[in-house]
Amino acid sequence: MASGSDRNPIIIGGLPSQVPDFDPEETQEWLDSLDAAVDERGRERARYLMLRLIERAREKRVAVPEMRSTDYVNTIATKDEPFFPGDEEIERKVLNATRWNAAVMVSRAQRPGIGVGGHIATFASSASLYDVGFNHFFRGKDDGLGGDQIFFQGHASPGIYARAFLLDRLSEAQLDAFRQEKSKAPNGLSSYPHPRLMPDFWEFPTVSMGLGPLGAIYQARMNRYMEARGIADTSQSHVWAYLGDGEMDEPESLGQLSIAAREGLDNLTFVVNCNLQRLDGPVRGNGKIIQELESQFRGAGWNVIKLVWDRSWDPLLAQDRTGILVNKLNTTPDGQFQTYATESGSYIREHFFGDDPRLRDMVKDMTDDQILHLGRGGHDHKKVYAAYAAAKAHKGQPTVILAQTVKGWTLGPNFEGRNATHQMKKLTVEDLKRFRDRLHIPITDKQLDEGYPPYYHPGRDSEEIQYMHDRRKGLGGYVPTRVVRAKPLVLPEDKTYATAKKGSGQQSIATTMAFVRILKDLMRDKEIGKRFVLIAPDEYRTFGMDAFFPSAKIYNPLGQQYEAVDRDLLLAYKESPTGQMLHDGISEAGCTASLIAAGSAYATHGEPLIPVYVFYSMFGFQRTGDQFWQMADQLARGFVLGATAGRTTLTGEGLQHADGHSQLLASTNPGCVAYDPAFGYEIAHIVKDGLRRMYGENSEDVFYYLTVYNEPIQHPAEPENVDVEGILKGVYRFKSGDRGMIPAQIMASGVAVPWAVEAQQILADEWNVKADVWSATSWNELRREAVEVERYNLLHPEEELRVPYVTQKLSGSEGPFVAVSDWMRSVPDQIARWVPGAYQSLGADGFGFADTRGAARRFFHIDAQSIVLAVLTELAKEGRIDRSVLKTAIDRYELLDVAAADPGAAGGDA
Repeated sequence: MASGSDRNPIIIGGLPSQVPDFDPEETQEWLDSLDAAVDERGRERARYLMLRLIERAREKRVAVPEMRSTDYVNTIATKDEPFFPGDEEIERKVLNATRWNAAVMVSRAQRPGIGVGGHIATFASSASLYDVGFNHFFRGKDDGLGGDQIFFQGHASPGIYARAFLLDRLSEAQLDAFRQEKSKAPNGLSSYPHPRLMPDFWEFPTVSMGLGPLGAIYQARMNRYMEARGIADTSQSHVWAYLGDGEMDEPESLGQLSIAAREGLDNLTFVVNCNLQRLDGPVRGNGKIIQELESQFRGAGWNVIKLVWDRSWDPLLAQDRTGILVNKLNTTPDGQFQTYATESGSYIREHFFGDDPRLRDMVKDMTDDQILHLGRGGHDHKKVYAAYAAAKAHKGQPTVILAQTVKGWTLGPNFEGRNATHQMKKLTVEDLKRFRDRLHIPITDKQLDEGYPPYYHPGRDSEEIQYMHDRRKGLGGYVPTRVVRAKPLVLPEDKTYATAKKGSGQQSIATTMAFVRILKDLMRDKEIGKRFVLIAPDEYRTFGMDAFFPSAKIYNPLGQQYEAVDRDLLLAYKESPTGQMLHDGISEAGCTASLIAAGSAYATHGEPLIPVYVFYSMFGFQRTGDQFWQMADQLARGFVLGATAGRTTLTGEGLQHADGHSQLLASTNPGCVAYDPAFGYEIAHIVKDGLRRMYGENSEDVFYYLTVYNEPIQHPAEPENVDVEGILKGVYRFKSGDRGMIPAQIMASGVAVPWAVEAQQILADEWNVKADVWSATSWNELRREAVEVERYNLLHPEEELRVPYVTQKLSGSEGPFVAVSDWMRSVPDQIARWVPGAYQSLGADGFGFADTRGAARRFFHIDAQSIVLAVLTELAKEGRIDRSVLKTAIDRYELLDVAAADPGAAGGDA
C-alpha cells in the first residue's frame, strides 16, 4: 500500500490531481506563505486567512469548492443584521403569555380523571422561532390567495393553540378540551396538527416525523408547478417547515433535499429547531448536529443560515482576536452544551472558559449570572428576524435555518435541557411559581395553590393583544387557517366515457391500458383537462403512458436543454416548463408527496387539481402507507392507481413485486375508496363517480384507489341496462348461468372475473352446475357499508333493522358462494358474515414467486379449474352432489401438478 506521501492529493470538489501545474515556483510561494503563517501566527490565524481568501475568491467569481461546514457561530454577522421592525417589549409580553398558556393547557390536560397528556418542552424551545414568524413573516389568506404554507412541528401544537386563544380564535373551554375531541365536543382540540379533525384550522399534518419536511419540499414545488401552468398565482406564497433536529434522523427528512435545490425552490425555508435533544436523549451527544446538518444541506445545494448564539455572545466574539473562543465553540460536543444548559454560571466559567487563560480573561468582568445567561440564538427575536429576512431575500436556492435552542426553555430547572423533558407533562406548584415569576405573569400564589393553574389573557383592549391583531392584519390574516374556496368543477358528459363502454373488441388490453384510454379522453375535456396532474415514479412507459409525452409533456422548470435520444420517435421524451406530467424519478415517497400537494390544492390555493398517481402496485400502500394516512388527514383528493396489481398477474418479477395484499391495506384507511375493477366500462363508471364525489357538488374528502392489471384480456362492451349502482357499491351480477340444474354462485374481482367465467362454462358443460358470476368491484366498500349498517342497528334497536347492501344484493341467489381474486383470502373474506349462504373464498395467500401466470394460479389454486373444484366441494357439503366427484375433478384437471396448468397469456406490461 502506498504511503501517505505517495498518494494523490484528495481535493473534495476541487480540481482533479491530473491538472498540470504551469508555474511551480508561484505555487511554492503560496505554499511557503501558508507555512509561514502557521509557524509564526499559529493554526487559528492561518485558518482565518484561508477562509478570507476563499471568501474573496468567491467575490471575484473564482470557482473554489464549497465548504461543507463553517465555524460554530452565526452565519449573519452582527454588523449585517437588519433593523428589527417590531416592538421587542410588547413581543416579549405576548410570547410570555403564550408560553404560560401553552404549558398550563398541557398541565390541566393531565388533571386527575383526564390524564390525556401533551408535550410542553418542544414549544418552549421553539416559541421565539414561531413568534417572529407570526409577527413579521407568515402571510395569511385574506387577499384571496393561498398565503404562506406553514408546516408546524407536531409537538409544538400547544403553543399554536395558546396564541390562537390570545387572539380570540379559540376559547378557554377549547383549551380545556385539549385532546378530548369527542368527550368535550364541539370544543375538542386535536393533539397535533390534524386537518381532518380541525378542518378550519390546521392545513398540514406533520407529527408523523419525516413527512413534514418531505411534504414541504413538494408543496413548494407544487406552488411553482401551479404558477408555471397558469392555474394559480403562487408568486407570493412561501413554504415554512418547522422541524426538530432529532426528526432529521428520519430518512424522509433528508431524502429529497436535492430536488429542492435542483429546481431552485427559493420559496422554501426549513427552520430546524436544534435543541440538541431527541425524545429520550441527545441527538449527537459526542458530535455537533448543527455542523452535521450544515454539511448535508450544503452538499445538497441549499443555502444554510446558522443561528447559534444570541446577542449576549456578540461582545465576546468581537474580542476573539485569536480565534480561541471560536475554536472552543467548534470543539465542544453537543452533549456538553446540553449539560451547560442545566448547570450554574460558575460551572460554565470553570468548565467552558476555565481551561485556557485567554478564555478566562474574556469573562473576568462577567458575573456568574451573566455567564449563565449567555443564550442560544433561537431565543433571540432580533437574531431570528435577521435569519428569516435573509432566507426570504435569498434567491436561487432553498434555505435552511439551523437554530440552536434549549428544550424546555423558561420552564425551570426541572425541565430545561433534561433528557426526560419530552415526556414531562405537568408542572408542580413550585414549578409554576418559578415559571410565572420568570415570565412576569400577574397570577397570585393563591391562584396557583388553589385548584388548577389559570390561563392568562391580558385583555382584549391591551396593547399586547392589539399589537398581535395589527400584525396579523398587516400580513393578510390569521394563521394557521384552512379555507376551502374552490368551486365545484363542471364535469365531463357521458360521451367522454363512450369508448371505454364499447369494450376492446377483438383486441386484448390490460385494465391499466383501459384506464389510460379513459384518462386520455378526460384530459381532452375543455373544462377539467388542464387540471389533471399525472404522477409516476419513473414508470410511465411501463404503464403505457408514454403516449402523453408529446402532448402533456413532463414538467421541468428549466425545460429540455438537450436533444432527446428519442427525439425522432412519435412518443419522444419531452420536458417543458409548463409540462403537465410530474416525473419524480424512482421515489414513491416523492410521488406520494406530489400527490398530496396536488390533491389538497383545492384548499391550499382554492384551485382544484386532479392528481392521478400510477405506481407498481406492491410499492404503493406497502411502501408509503404512512403517507396515504397523511393524505387522508390532509383531506387530499385524487386517483391512486395500483398498476401491475395481483399476486400472480405480474409474471417473472418474483416475491417483492407480487402484490396480493394492498387492497387489504387500503381497507384500513377510512379516507380511501378502493376498487378492484375487471373491465373498462366498470372503470369508466368508477372514475366518473369519483370525479363527482371529489370535485362535484357537495364534494367529499376522499381519494380513490383502483387496482389495475397488466394482463391483456378482451374487454366486453357494457351490458344493456348495466347495474351501475352495483358497480359503484361493490357487486353486481355480471353473467347469469344459462345451463345446468344445480345452482351455485361465483364472486370474483379484477383479473379473476375471466377465470370465474371460464369456471362457469366448465361447471355447466361437465358437472350440470348452473353458476352465476358476480363482479365484486369493491370488497372493501361492501364491508364498509355493512359495518355502518350494523353500527346503526346496534344503536337503534327500536327501529326496523337495516340490511347491508351485499346481503340485499345476494339474497334470493341459490346455492353456495365461492369468492375468488388475485388477492389473499382476507380480502374477499371481509364480507363473509353478510353473505346469505355458505361462503368459501380462494386466494393467493403467501409469498409471490416468479413463474408463468398459469403455474402461479394453479399453485395458489385460484385458476378456473380450482374454482370448479371449490364450487363442487361446497355443493358436496350441502349434499347436492356426491363427494366422490371431488377426487375425480382433482385428477381430471391435474390440480396437484403445477406444471400441468396452461401457462396463460404472457407479457402485457401495461
